Amino acid sequence: MSTEQKTPRQQTEISSMSIFERYLTLWVFLCIGAGITLGKLFPSVFQNIGHMEIAKVNLPVGLLIWVMIIPMLLKVDFSALGEVKKHVKGIGVTLFVNWLVKPFSMALLAWLFIRHWFAPLLPVDQLDSYIAGLILLAAAPCTAMVFVWSRLTGGDPLFTLSQVALNNSIMVVAFAPLVAFLLGLSAITVPWDTLLTSVVLYIVIPVILSQWLRKMLLSKGAAVFDATMAKIGPWSIAALLATLVLLFSFQGEAILKQPLVIGLLAVPIVIQVFFNSALAYWLNRAVGEKHNIAGPSALIGASNFFELAVAAAITLFGFNSGAALATVVGVLIEVPAMLMVVYVVNNSKGWYGGSLLAPTQTK
Repeated sequence: MSTEQKTPRQQTEISSMSIFERYLTLWVFLCIGAGITLGKLFPSVFQNIGHMEIAKVNLPVGLLIWVMIIPMLLKVDFSALGEVKKHVKGIGVTLFVNWLVKPFSMALLAWLFIRHWFAPLLPVDQLDSYIAGLILLAAAPCTAMVFVWSRLTGGDPLFTLSQVALNNSIMVVAFAPLVAFLLGLSAITVPWDTLLTSVVLYIVIPVILSQWLRKMLLSKGAAVFDATMAKIGPWSIAALLATLVLLFSFQGEAILKQPLVIGLLAVPIVIQVFFNSALAYWLNRAVGEKHNIAGPSALIGASNFFELAVAAAITLFGFNSGAALATVVGVLIEVPAMLMVVYVVNNSKGWYGGSLLAPTQTK
C-alpha cells in the first residue's frame, strides 16, 4: 500500500484515539499547573494524603494505580503467546531491545547527563533519585499504548498482542531483579522489600485480577467485553492524571525553584526513545522481517510502561522524590515522541524496501 493510499487510514486511526490519548502531553501540563496551585492553596490536605500509608504504600495512589493498570491489562490475551513462534525474529529483536539494550542504555544516559553533564544545573541532593527514576522508566516495556502505535503503523495485530503478552510475562519475574541490578550499578541503595512489594502490588495482582475479569467478561460474549472496555478505557488516563495532580502538589516548590529540571530530565528520555526505536527498526530489516512487524517492534522497543514506573517511584522513593518527577517527565513526552517515531516508520517504507538479508523479499 502506498503512502498516499494509507494516509486517510492513518488520519482515521489518529482521530479514533481518545481525546486523552491524543492530547496527553497537554493534560500533563495542565496537571502540573493544577498540582502546583492546589499544593500551594491547600498544603495540609495534600500532606494528609501523603501520610495515608501502609507498609510504605500510599493508599490513594495505590488505588489510582490499579485503576490505571487493570483496564490496560484487560486488553492482553496471554493465550496469544502461542503466536510467538510465528514471528521468532521480530520477537527476538524486540526482546533484545526491551530487556538488554533499553534499560542499560538509559542507565548510561542517566549517568552521563544527570551525574555529570547536567549535574551543576540540578539539585545535588536529588541526582541519585533522578537517575533511579529514569532507570525505573526504562525497565518495563509499554503495555496499552503499544496497541495504538501498532495500529497507526499498520502493524500485525497478532505480533503486537503476542509481544505484549510475552513482555508482561517476563516483567513479572524480571522487573525487580533488573531494577535492583541497575540501581546497584548506579550506587543507589535498593530497599528490596519495598521493590518486591511494588512488583506484587502493581504487576502480579493486577495481572491476576485483569485476567480473571477478562475471562468473566468474555464468557458473556465479545459484545459485552467490547462495551465494558469502551466504558472503562478512559479510567486509566483519568487515574493517571489524578496521580499527577497529587505528585505535583508535592513537587511544586522544587519545580518553581528549578524550572529547568523537567527539560533537562527530558533529554536522556528523548534520546533513548529514538535510539531504541531506530535500533529495533534496523535490526528487523537486517534479519528480514516484514515492515508490519518492524513497525510495532520499533515502537514496543522504544516505549515505556510509565504507569508502573510512576507507581514504583512513589512507593520506593516517595512523592517528593526526584525519581517520581523523572518518571512523570516520561509521561509528558511519551505521546509526541512516539508519534514522531510513527511518522518516521510510515514514511520510510521506501528505505525499508528490501531486507539486508533478503533484498528481493516483498514487503
